[in-house]
Amino acid sequence: MKDIDNTKASSEDLKEKLDEEIHQAEEVETEEKEDNSVEIEIEDEDKPKESKKRKNIFGKESEKDKLKTELEEQKEKFAEVHDKYLRLYSEFDNYRKRTQKEKLEIIKNASEDMIMNLLPVVDDFERALENLQKSDDIEALSEGVNLIFQKFYSILEKKGLKPIEAKNEKFDTDFHEAITQIPLQEGMEENVIVDEIEKGYMLNEKVIRYSKVVIAK
Repeated sequence: MKDIDNTKASSEDLKEKLDEEIHQAEEVETEEKEDNSVEIEIEDEDKPKESKKRKNIFGKESEKDKLKTELEEQKEKFAEVHDKYLRLYSEFDNYRKRTQKEKLEIIKNASEDMIMNLLPVVDDFERALENLQKSDDIEALSEGVNLIFQKFYSILEKKGLKPIEAKNEKFDTDFHEAITQIPLQEGMEENVIVDEIEKGYMLNEKVIRYSKVVIAK
């Protein structure tokens, strides 16, 4: 009877041990499942981060491409403006050279025209000098020289030359240059020109030589 009881007790102990091992095995399996679940969740949580990272990278690359395109456009605009500047500068330089050349031609032609007008006067002077050696008629020679002078002066007047009025005129710094002054005497007005040392001239209303004068002060 005791043997039967012992055998029964051993069977129950064995069953308890088996149940305990099965329970432990189930707990281990449950823990492994939970761990796997956590890993999957962590991986799932990381996926949006990776996706955002990729989006950021692609976004930066897109912005970089946009800036690169804008830079190329600005380079093209600069090249176009620079080309226009060079062409305008070249045109202006050619214009400057052309006008300078034309100005020199005008001066040259004006000088040539003046000389051509004065050549007859030179001819008259040459004839007067020849007559001076052949004739003793001083009055006739004087009249001839006076006619030559009138002819010469007439040519200058046609070119715009005009004498500046000075003697007995009021002193004007726009036309006159006071060389000296004398004390004011009876019958004289102050700052009036009493004598002209050198005649002044205007060419086309522009003073080319001031009258050198003496004034009463």
